[in-house]
Amino acid sequence: MHTKNYLLLLAIVCLYACGSPSTPEEQAETTPPTISTAFADQFVVGAALGGSHINGTDTLGQALVAREYNTITPENMMKWEEINPRPGVFNWADPDAFVAFGEENDMFIVGHALVWHSQLSDYVKEITDPELLLAEMKTHIDAVAGRYKGRIDGWDVVNEALNEDGSLRESHFYKVLGEDYLTEAFKMAAAAAGPETKLYYNDYNMWNADKREGAIRMIEKIRANGGRVDGIGMQAHYSVAGPSIDTIEQSIVAYEKAGLPIMMTELDVTVLPNPWDLVGAEVSQNFENSPYMNPFPDALPDSMQTVLADRYEDLFRLYLKHADNIERITFWGVNDGHSWLNGWPISGRTNYPLLFDRSYQKKPVYDRVLSLNPDGKKSGNYNYQKQANEVN
Repeated sequence: MHTKNYLLLLAIVCLYACGSPSTPEEQAETTPPTISTAFADQFVVGAALGGSHINGTDTLGQALVAREYNTITPENMMKWEEINPRPGVFNWADPDAFVAFGEENDMFIVGHALVWHSQLSDYVKEITDPELLLAEMKTHIDAVAGRYKGRIDGWDVVNEALNEDGSLRESHFYKVLGEDYLTEAFKMAAAAAGPETKLYYNDYNMWNADKREGAIRMIEKIRANGGRVDGIGMQAHYSVAGPSIDTIEQSIVAYEKAGLPIMMTELDVTVLPNPWDLVGAEVSQNFENSPYMNPFPDALPDSMQTVLADRYEDLFRLYLKHADNIERITFWGVNDGHSWLNGWPISGRTNYPLLFDRSYQKKPVYDRVLSLNPDGKKSGNYNYQKQANEVN
């Protein structure tokens, strides 16, 4: 057989035996999805990072975030007492690395938080002169937001300024400056961060009707006085028992009607019992540990894994239903071991509130969330369970 004819025969045999090269679309169908790619057309999805995730200490967590998510928020490293502990003293190392990590992975980068009554440096609490406190607030915002101008995509400008009844919390800023500090903070942030940066108000229990109405009134007043507020962060610190989906949806609809894009921030779901007088996510609360309050010290039973998956499925069905007005979903932590809920509101407990376990492996809840299509229904077009098992 001539060489030319032999090569032609080989090509024909290969074509039938091997199949034609796959198209990009076909390749995409066989690429295991991630949380961020699964909902890429609806909203960005991400996590809060600690210093260990960006300074080389927790490389497994860092790799998980880079693989699964497309937005990041700093857990503590940009809060006032961390980044600006003394007048004129700034700790830039971790925040710089955090922003660089987000840029390297083409993520939507969120800064958290510029003005908050908690985790506030002691020197700020000692300023009682209104002019001096306002000047220090500007110095802080100019330095922090200004350093990352054009690099951080959105800022939680003011965090947790409301009481549960919708009235303004009597924080140090409120006591010295009055409610005008809210408008001033947003004006300062707009000037320092630039016009392209989104500016948010962020708070917990935003499903509470009284608090919701207070937030809407407060933001309308800030806007009327010249402050720019681009959206609202609904901290999603939930439990498997509540609040109800209907209650959460009522607030989502109310914020939509008020013209406020929504960020579902700080998402986690506790599977542990809480003290009867627990209120929201007030970090100063703490209670005594006991076997009743720490029922799963070694592992989460399969029955509770199912309960957790059911809860997250219901939540994501709701988020997908309102995807036109929900721009971002941020889990508060990278995996169960990283979650703040292991120490709050009772120290020493073992909680399981996220999608990844302490070994960085996907939990059943992960597959349940990925099984939802853009309409919030179970997808029949992709074997998420099979693909997830292949990746693990």
